Parts: sequence; structure tokens; C-alpha cells
Amino acid sequence: MNSNSSKSKKTLSPEAEFSEKLTFRDYLIATEQEANKPLPLWRLFVPLLIQTGLILAVPFQAYYTDMSGRTVILQGAVADREDIRDTNSVLINYNISRPEILRRFPGWGGLLRQNRGRNRRLTQGTNLYAILQERESYNRGVPRAWRLVRVSGRLPTSLPADEVALKGVYRDGFITYGTQTYYIPQEERSEISNDLFRELDDRYQRRQPIIVKVKVDTQGNVVPISFWVGDRNYRF
Repeated sequence: MNSNSSKSKKTLSPEAEFSEKLTFRDYLIATEQEANKPLPLWRLFVPLLIQTGLILAVPFQAYYTDMSGRTVILQGAVADREDIRDTNSVLINYNISRPEILRRFPGWGGLLRQNRGRNRRLTQGTNLYAILQERESYNRGVPRAWRLVRVSGRLPTSLPADEVALKGVYRDGFITYGTQTYYIPQEERSEISNDLFRELDDRYQRRQPIIVKVKVDTQGNVVPISFWVGDRNYRF
């Protein structure tokens, strides 16, 4: 009997023999020692570098577009006067932000067939490109807004010299082109508000159309530069 037990012990593998000697208490002690070891420096700095890169990516993209992008003129209107009073910002709805405008132009039918949601609308998050054509300005004052010529679901690989593609995203019934909420200087808030909204009487106001100068890069990204209300120009 003793000889059989001794033989069985001799035939144990090194792993099995080690597991017999290791107790649960030994496992807890080893786990605690491992948890108390200081983290390598690279495990602290790598996540920090990634977060910093993500934070800097947005302003860098805007700076790159501003410096290297092409100047394009858009037409729109400010959505709500209360935004200026409460947040020192303006939400601009461009003419090309409305699907009822875009559906009149070539390319919309194919885009809708490929990205159809409910009630013959685009699915949320659909990317598209509005192709605009430059129009000649007849004076040195306020430039003329570029005109929409077609819509595409893909970024065009080549365009005529007088055309440019703006990247938009469909959400909640509108197409947004980059950030359309822009902050205005505190000292100009009252003046801009009065220019944007003309008082017709005590109850009604009329929103003034505005002309917006933006820069557009080769990928269709849009960065606002300034806007005109009448013949007055304000920078963002």
C-alpha cells in the first residue's frame, strides 16, 4: 500500500505537484502582492497621451481647414433670438440644411434609395455631400451665396474649378455641416441681436437673412469665418 502511494507521488507532473502544495492562502497573498506593485510609467502616460491627442484633434482640424480650405459663401438665418441673450451664441440654419430644398436637386433620389428610413426620410446619421457652385459677385460689398447644384452620397473625386463639396450629416430632420452653433463676442451681443431681428411691432419680429463665409477643406469639412447682416460683417 505504501509502495503504491509512493509510486503515485513519483508519477505526478511538476504542475500537479505544485498545485498540491499551493494553498488558497498562498494564492491570496500572491494576488495582493501583485496588486500592490506600482504600475509602469508607460501605462500611466499612454492613456494620457491618447486623451490629449483626441482633445487637440478638433481645434487642429479647424485650424488646418481655416488655413488651407477654400472660401465658400452660404445663405441662412439665425434660429432663435433667445440663444443670443442666454448663451452668447447663434444657431444658424443654412438653406442647404433643409431636406425639402435638397430633394429638388439631382442625386437626392439615389441617396434616399440607399439610406431610406421611415416616412421616406433619410436614416439618422446619413452622410451626404452638397455640391455648390460659385456665383459671381457684382460689387465689393456683401458676396453672393453659392448655389446648390446637386447632392451626392460620396465625396466627389474631381470637381470643376468653380464647385466645392460640403460634408453634411442628417439628424432629426435637418442636415448639419460641421458645427452650426457659433459663439459671438459679449460686447457685440446686443448689436448683433438687433441687426438679426427687426421689430415689426410689439408682438412680431422678422428674422433677417444672413450671409456666412466659411472655409471648406478637401474632405468637405466646414469652418465658419464671419457673417453679414445687411452690409455689416461680424467675425466668429
